[in-house]
Amino acid sequence: MTGSSSAAGNKWMVTVSIAFGSLMATIDSSIVNVAVPVLRGELGASIQEITWVSTAYMIAMVLVMPLTGFLGAFFGQKRLYIASLILFVVGSALCGMARSLEALIFFRVLQGLGGGALQPTQQAILRQTFPPREQGMAMAIFTMVILIGPAIGPVLGGWLTDNYSWPWIFYINLPVGLVGIFMSWRNVHEPDDVRVSNRARAESQRGHMDWAGIALMTIGVGALQYMFEEGPQEDWFESGAVMVAAFLAAVGLIAFVIRELTATAPVVNLRLFRDPAFAAANAVGMAMMAMLMGSMFLLPVFMQELQRLPATDAGLALIPRTIAMMILSPIVGRLYNRVGPALLIAFGVPLFMVGSWQLGHVTSLTSSEQLIVPLALTGGGIACLFVPLNTAALASIPRPLLADAAGLNTFLRQIGGSIGLTIFANMFTRYSTIARTALANQVSVLRPEAAGPLPAVAARVAREGTVIGFERTFLLQAVLFLFLLPLLYFLRSPRAPDGAPNAPVIHAE
Repeated sequence: MTGSSSAAGNKWMVTVSIAFGSLMATIDSSIVNVAVPVLRGELGASIQEITWVSTAYMIAMVLVMPLTGFLGAFFGQKRLYIASLILFVVGSALCGMARSLEALIFFRVLQGLGGGALQPTQQAILRQTFPPREQGMAMAIFTMVILIGPAIGPVLGGWLTDNYSWPWIFYINLPVGLVGIFMSWRNVHEPDDVRVSNRARAESQRGHMDWAGIALMTIGVGALQYMFEEGPQEDWFESGAVMVAAFLAAVGLIAFVIRELTATAPVVNLRLFRDPAFAAANAVGMAMMAMLMGSMFLLPVFMQELQRLPATDAGLALIPRTIAMMILSPIVGRLYNRVGPALLIAFGVPLFMVGSWQLGHVTSLTSSEQLIVPLALTGGGIACLFVPLNTAALASIPRPLLADAAGLNTFLRQIGGSIGLTIFANMFTRYSTIARTALANQVSVLRPEAAGPLPAVAARVAREGTVIGFERTFLLQAVLFLFLLPLLYFLRSPRAPDGAPNAPVIHAE
């Protein structure tokens, strides 16, 4: 990283070097999904069993994210990033070689433990590398990386599975990861002020190791992520395991918060939420990620179930959203210091709402071409939201605490995505069921539009009920975004004469 100790370091070389890790980690969160049918056949697993290939990876990632600051202080930020990348690459290689479900799940845990630290560490490195006046651009780059990964994951996974074999969805990480390790070792440097602060913090941690905090966080966060991942498939609280997970999550997280606010050297710095801009940006970011993940779940289902598109084609049909994000993110990054976060977000919210509103009027006859405009609008809205949110969330955080703040920021985004996926999947199912029931009640042999063989009429009712479920769920997304606007008031941060936000000190003790 550039800083007082490494003025010669090139910020763009640092940016390219650390982009590999986060991109691979985000791609691997979705790349496996399209290979599920093949994996089931190869490994002889049921649908319920095979979901653990994704669940194990996500739980491991989420467990590491809040610990990024703690681990960075203990071992050094650069060492943490490179070690995490090495673990991710090794885990990827082992996943490709796995020939049993149990082995694949275990190696996915290793891969997730490595991948969990990559996003927040990259975010902190970029903030410490770019000068204050270019923080918006730094977060634009970060946003493009973390949003492009989930978008291209299913497309890449489908292509590799169709043209080669399923192990290649993991082996593809090896050359990319090795290049990332080499470039990070050569180009990333830790600033003097961050290194000195981390050494002092590590000494305090060694003398007051927060084992209780680590244990409570592992129990609470692990149980919470398990509940979100397995709940929809287990009919929620009809399952004893989900009920136990909900109880452990509630008790564990409450005890964890109390412990971290009273510990001498907390493993997770929850005092960062004293900063209103950090708290508000994370709240809006969680809601935004919930909407995004809900939309990313619904649209492929719509294209595959109603438009009968193959998985790869369904992924390609979502490319307009990715292109819009890639085009607008750097523009938004440049505008950040001129207009501030609130104005950009105030523009992004209605943009996303209009796109969601248009998606709320899809029909069984809607073509992929007709989805280009609403997808581009939602993609533009996401760029206008995520870039300023990621920038504003860390605007008032001192440099030595950036890794802690980035870890919390990434963790809360991930939890928001899990919550959104759960809520919108359930709402879609509920709306579709209600619509199918209402339509079925209207079917009568006396009505000419209901004429025809009973199986054909039933299929048409089911199809139209599903369409109505999609429509109402997207409209719900559009309406819910209105409730984000009041939080924009808290995103106004004091600005220095050069246009960069000032950074009031938030102490770790």
